[in-house]
Amino acid sequence: MASPHALVDQFGRTVSYLRMSVTDRCDLRCVYCMAEDMTFLPRHEVLSHEEMLRLAGAFTRLGVTKLRLTGGEPLVRQGIVDLVARMSQLPGLQELCMTTNGTRLEQFADDLKTAGLDRINVSLDTLDEEKFRALTRFGKVEKVLAGIRAAQRAGFKRIKINCVALKNRNASEVVALVDYALNEGLDISFIEEMPLGKIDSHGRAAEFISSDELREMIGERFALLPSSANSGGPARYWISPGYESRIGFISPHSQNFCASCNRVRMTATGRLLLCLGQEHSADLRAVLRDNPGDDAILERAIIDAMALKPKEHTFDLDADEPQIVRFMNTTGG
Repeated sequence: MASPHALVDQFGRTVSYLRMSVTDRCDLRCVYCMAEDMTFLPRHEVLSHEEMLRLAGAFTRLGVTKLRLTGGEPLVRQGIVDLVARMSQLPGLQELCMTTNGTRLEQFADDLKTAGLDRINVSLDTLDEEKFRALTRFGKVEKVLAGIRAAQRAGFKRIKINCVALKNRNASEVVALVDYALNEGLDISFIEEMPLGKIDSHGRAAEFISSDELREMIGERFALLPSSANSGGPARYWISPGYESRIGFISPHSQNFCASCNRVRMTATGRLLLCLGQEHSADLRAVLRDNPGDDAILERAIIDAMALKPKEHTFDLDADEPQIVRFMNTTGG
């Protein structure tokens, strides 16, 4: 077997964080994530639980210490609690997390906590029912809020809200979201929209609002001080005196964070994406299925894939066509 910390790319960056999509399916249709009328993957193309566990085990043996389960919406995957329980036992894994839209969290929060899930991020772009329905196309914000309350009762700490900020759709809501997060003891991160997939609901450039603009808006209501906190991801955090919550900003456009990138993504079909904003990838499903039980070959394929990791992404909001045609639900959140 390869030694730990074997995942180093050609630019000297060590990969210690894997975001693994367990499904491309979702029970919402958020306007920045996917089209309204989606065609999802045939089930035989999606990795089985056993294949996901085998992959996760290979990555942890190679030095990955943080694993995040994503989608689509991971809680629509059948058997997700059992998968969490088995992944939580992987040797070397220090943190097992999940990103969810929260619509099914009320049902699953207690079982996920018992199964060994460490942290939860919840996607929430507005507290306004009408705007929430417009952004998600048919969701109900109260289901998400109930899910967050259930996660709090279950004992999850440092629950974080993720908000994709769009200038004309929900930027006016950011102060209300911060107020909610601070008073509920939640962390919150605001994300500049990433141009993945062709959408017809809005123009990417017209809806762009930078992290600096958002921080200025929030600063008019709450005092903000920079924080040295690091969650192992790309967010840069601020705090407001008197509150424990962290206010983060993920800025792929205005403050490129590629130089410190420590993560890779795995799609639900076993495609290893070396960069969110590029198409560099390796087909690990083929390696899995062509070499059943041979983890040495699998680990070598993962190590070799590090040479494909590009220096940085090259998002262009003004492009007529998206550089990356896959939607975020296919990419893995």
